[in-house]
Amino acid sequence: MGVWFATREDVMRALDVKLTARNARQVDRALESASRDVEALCHRTFAPTIATKSFDYPGPQTGRLWRLWLDANELISVTTLSSGGTTIAAADYFLEPQPYGPPYNRLEIDLDSPAAFSSGDTHQRAITVTGLWGYRNDESTVGALGAAVASTTATTLTVDAAASAEVGVGSVLRIDDERLLVTNRTMADTGQNVGGSGLTAQQNSVSVAVTDGSAYAVDEVLLVESERMLVVDIAGNTLTVKRGWDGSVLAAHAAGVDIYAPRTLTVARGALGTTAATHADAAPVVRWDPPGLVQDLAIAEAVNRLTNEQGGYSRTRRTGDGGTSERAMDQTALASLRTQAYEALGRKARVRSV
Repeated sequence: MGVWFATREDVMRALDVKLTARNARQVDRALESASRDVEALCHRTFAPTIATKSFDYPGPQTGRLWRLWLDANELISVTTLSSGGTTIAAADYFLEPQPYGPPYNRLEIDLDSPAAFSSGDTHQRAITVTGLWGYRNDESTVGALGAAVASTTATTLTVDAAASAEVGVGSVLRIDDERLLVTNRTMADTGQNVGGSGLTAQQNSVSVAVTDGSAYAVDEVLLVESERMLVVDIAGNTLTVKRGWDGSVLAAHAAGVDIYAPRTLTVARGALGTTAATHADAAPVVRWDPPGLVQDLAIAEAVNRLTNEQGGYSRTRRTGDGGTSERAMDQTALASLRTQAYEALGRKARVRSV
């Protein structure tokens, strides 16, 4: 699984389809393809990755001996820069272009410093850069761990209600210095039960009495017996919900039945160049946020694939109204979104610069 620019839940909401194991696999496959297509369209890698990369010096693209072009390797930040086996202090070089980066496409030695690029014993791989590579590292704190992660090999973890509402399958998370990819979500017992007189099998029975309303979050999905509900508002210890959510069946529920929420995450540990580590209870859960147009286009491309599959890739456009139709308008909208994403975020110059 590569880095996705949207979540399974984003696509399912866009399509307004219910969650089943079959369509979950179909959506995941479409999201993987859509995300790679977005990168290919924009000619860049968006996800932040910690890595060490080496460059020849002087290289065939060197225009100035104090400047190193990074070619297709875009930088967000530098941890260590060395040349010819000598470490160059952060104060002795610049990340360019300023003030527009990140991403940065070149490193330049401060000509007012004693530092210099050098080849050492050989020009091959003479310059080494360790840092965070990618387009941009925009992050949002979305919640916290619901329990400590005591093992570096554990592939499941528990999050609180806030993170449950904000995280989906495909999210890139950071806990302390470790990044994780969310590959699945499952229901966990919230420790609370339906209170009051329970719920009737009616759409207007939308108030769920709980012991502690602060333990839930707006936009969190709850599971009561076999019915899913979406929390749309919270007032004190009363949750206002949308019944029969996610294709589930509206049903009556007696007081005292358990309330579950998707707070157990299955994750790929030590992702994007980080190292798996232990984490304390209530450690902040931080989500990487791709650029808005990238997320929108990934969702649109995934939806386009799925609807084409449903139609057997044999959809036809109706004629009339000057040659336009709803389907033609849909295709035009997707093409327009691709253009917007490329114009705003695509690399238009050559990958190699001089």
